Amino acid sequence: MPHDHHPHPHSHDHPAQGAGHNHADGHHLHSHMDADDEAADIQILATQFIEGFVQARDKFSFLKLAGVPFERPSASGVKALKLIDVELKTEWQVGTASPSFGSRELSYLPFPGEMVRERTNMSLVYVSMDEKSTLDIREFLLQRKRDSQP
Repeated sequence: MPHDHHPHPHSHDHPAQGAGHNHADGHHLHSHMDADDEAADIQILATQFIEGFVQARDKFSFLKLAGVPFERPSASGVKALKLIDVELKTEWQVGTASPSFGSRELSYLPFPGEMVRERTNMSLVYVSMDEKSTLDIREFLLQRKRDSQP
């Protein structure tokens, strides 16, 4: 969840705006989202993006309207990579495993049927004559979100 306050490396007393945390001009608001909340927010956006893509009659136009780049720089920066595929991968989580206390074995907990969860992810696949690069849709959305923030 977004929260409105945690320590900042500057004073919150601003003579021009008076005392307080947020500034009246709106260019310096301090509402922050912690990493877990940001990841959950991106996952929700990714789920909606994937659903929209799947339902779109014109996939190319959907990607264009969403601002997906059809070319990206290569690792060397010499040649541009071209978007050629959109991959959808569906997985079902049927259990969980975690380290056991004091042992090298995993503690495994299979899920009962009603707890099995479906997850679908999307990747954008770019290629050139020399390189292939895959961009996870969550990385794309996170970058767009950060680019749009002041």
